[in-house]
Amino acid sequence: MIFAFAVAPVVLVTLLIGLRGVAAMRTTSDFLVASRRVSPLLNSAAVSGEYLSAASFLGVAGLVVKDGVGALWYPVGFTAGYIAMLVLVAAPMRRSGALTVPDFAEARLASPVLRRVSAVVILVIGALYLVPQFRTSGLVLSVVSGTPYWVGVVIAGAGVAITLALGGMRAATYVQAFQFVLKLVLFIVPAVWLLVSVGPAVRGEAVHPVEFTRFGRDTPVTFRVGVTMDLTESTIVRTDDGVRLLEPGPWQVAAGTRVVFPAGAAVPEVRGEPLPGGASWQRPLLDLQNAGYPLLGTWALLISLMLGTMGLPHVLMRFHTSPDGRAARRTAALTVGLLSMFYLFPGIYGVLGRVLVPHLYLSGATDTAVVALPAQVDTGVAGTAFTGLLTAGAFAAFLATSLGLLLVVSGAISYDLLPGGLSRLRITVFGAAAAVVLLALMAIRLDAGVLVTWGFTVAASTFCPLLVLGIWWARLTVAGALAGVLAGLLGSAGAITVTLFGPPLSGWVAILVAQPAPWTVPLAFLTMIAVSLRGRPPAWAATAMLRLHLNEDQPTSAGPLPLRDLRHSTRPADRSSTVRRITGRLVR
Repeated sequence: MIFAFAVAPVVLVTLLIGLRGVAAMRTTSDFLVASRRVSPLLNSAAVSGEYLSAASFLGVAGLVVKDGVGALWYPVGFTAGYIAMLVLVAAPMRRSGALTVPDFAEARLASPVLRRVSAVVILVIGALYLVPQFRTSGLVLSVVSGTPYWVGVVIAGAGVAITLALGGMRAATYVQAFQFVLKLVLFIVPAVWLLVSVGPAVRGEAVHPVEFTRFGRDTPVTFRVGVTMDLTESTIVRTDDGVRLLEPGPWQVAAGTRVVFPAGAAVPEVRGEPLPGGASWQRPLLDLQNAGYPLLGTWALLISLMLGTMGLPHVLMRFHTSPDGRAARRTAALTVGLLSMFYLFPGIYGVLGRVLVPHLYLSGATDTAVVALPAQVDTGVAGTAFTGLLTAGAFAAFLATSLGLLLVVSGAISYDLLPGGLSRLRITVFGAAAAVVLLALMAIRLDAGVLVTWGFTVAASTFCPLLVLGIWWARLTVAGALAGVLAGLLGSAGAITVTLFGPPLSGWVAILVAQPAPWTVPLAFLTMIAVSLRGRPPAWAATAMLRLHLNEDQPTSAGPLPLRDLRHSTRPADRSSTVRRITGRLVR
């Protein structure tokens, strides 16, 4: 019933809007940047719809349930990153005339190798960002309708791939803008209803949370992954095999097991996870990896999110759809306002989730706290209706973000790595979606917020230094850019690999490995600068820099002249006259 009421209409509307882009899509530019004709207001709504992913809303609320109010630094970092992007990146990127980040890299530095390396970085970021979207769609649908986990993953993958193949960026723009408005309504209205319905007693508990040590009612928990729990006292539980007595000590729970804990029973501790609502829950800092260094953990997160936003390829591609640099800057400014309004609500859902559904931490399903709340307040028609609204909003978040991410991944493959025409781009969309679906099926154990943060870390360690220095430092060389991007990629990817598969770490070392941005970002910047200072920049670098920073005299729908066209002016006299002409315009 929930699927028919909530998910099916969202997917259907997404596909219908995708059909609108079919007639207007004839070229690669149409597919990737909607012919650069998107207005600032529509573009900012689309950017907001794309950026407000399932992980950034449902994931943040789930992290608040599990880790405390310090998790609210996530939306602070998400939003603050746009201010840096507004100041440093938005308008110059649009003036470059590029279609993708690798396109800009080659145009700025005349290096096909750098273009291919940048495309590989996009694939890494896209996988880290797309997998949690599909993963959360599977979890949410399984919670509200009882379907297997893979059903929601496949539905999300198929809906996104078909929409994108039909209409490209134009379809994605309309879908994302529409779904931003839809998400505002579908998340705000249930939040108001929940606050009115929970009552003064529960609101007081939310303001003064206590550690979740005993079950307040008979509580069913479905374990979607196997876990090891430690019981502190004898407990009688009901399982699929009947009633059983559990003695104090470790208990191995197999994946797929459903356990009903009786009211008053002690909450078992999941190994490696603290009980929610403890003394540290109200601390306004985030203690990553429970390492005991909350200030370092908070700074590590903020560095990753703020600088990573400047390097997110699906957001950067959105600025290329603007008619000119001024429009790109206005888009970024409007987006800050829209995001600030929206991010008031993950904290509300997270605090309510800590009170009403803290048991989700046992099964590792805190990402589903938002859609699980209405049923805890009302088991009747109202609870079902609001569960449907939140599920629809969640799927709108999955689809809106996944459209932009799948677009840049497909562009990296079929435009930057293996150049082809429009047909190849459409085919690549389905292949990339299938690959991400397979990865999502294996990633059920990982928190959506953690995966997305790793995507930000890779972007901060690679594209942020490349774009900032490429736009603002004329002495950047090909060797410097390549060395810096590779250093940032290998450093961040290596740290993520150690976190996933390496030995357990503790203290500040655990934080800097789990969230390596504080050292991988400076490493990439310093490597680019040091290697570039040992070489000589291209002769046309000054011309390229001027082109990035001068306002367009007469913006056209086709956009400004790409940097690589300036680069191809090989005669010194031609380059000198170009510099004099542009400089004269600047003086006037």
